[in-house]
Amino acid sequence: MLLVAALTACQGKKEQEEPAMDMQQAGQRAEALLDGTMEAIHPSVKWVYGTPSETPCSTGLNRPTGTTTVFRSRNILTVVSKQRRGELLEQVRRYWEQQGARDFSVFSDKDVPRIRATTSDGFSVVLQVGDIGNVFVRAGAGCVADSAMTYPAETPGTPGGPKKEELKPREHSDFWSSGEVRRSSTS
Repeated sequence: MLLVAALTACQGKKEQEEPAMDMQQAGQRAEALLDGTMEAIHPSVKWVYGTPSETPCSTGLNRPTGTTTVFRSRNILTVVSKQRRGELLEQVRRYWEQQGARDFSVFSDKDVPRIRATTSDGFSVVLQVGDIGNVFVRAGAGCVADSAMTYPAETPGTPGGPKKEELKPREHSDFWSSGEVRRSSTS
């Protein structure tokens, strides 16, 4: 009887470790999370696709597992002033919370703040301000089943997409950019 219980427990654990989706499905889910996040920001911001990331998962002995971690991203091109960053993070946090995200982690640095959370279906979502004032949002899932992938047409580094990722914010917004000195294009 003890052997049957042990085998059942191992089989149950093995079933839980199987990926619930493949790379294509994870990429599509990440894109949907990012699209929703961008739509939740008011007033709206200009953004572009960021470079996607796929990292093969491996055993502790560096052997492939047939699974891959998939991340997609958005780079916000609207200049978000230091004075408005807290508002941006708060809008995104509220949206993610409404979508069922949990396990929030906030890094409240005045120059490079960040917020992270986990969705109810296990995706990581991150909004971060970079050291040049660039703002980006990432979403992804770890160790999903390997599969072929497709990407939105304007995704950097993919067929038909731009060669280089745009990072530097350059679009002015009366709301989001307030408090920043607007530079002329001749300087």
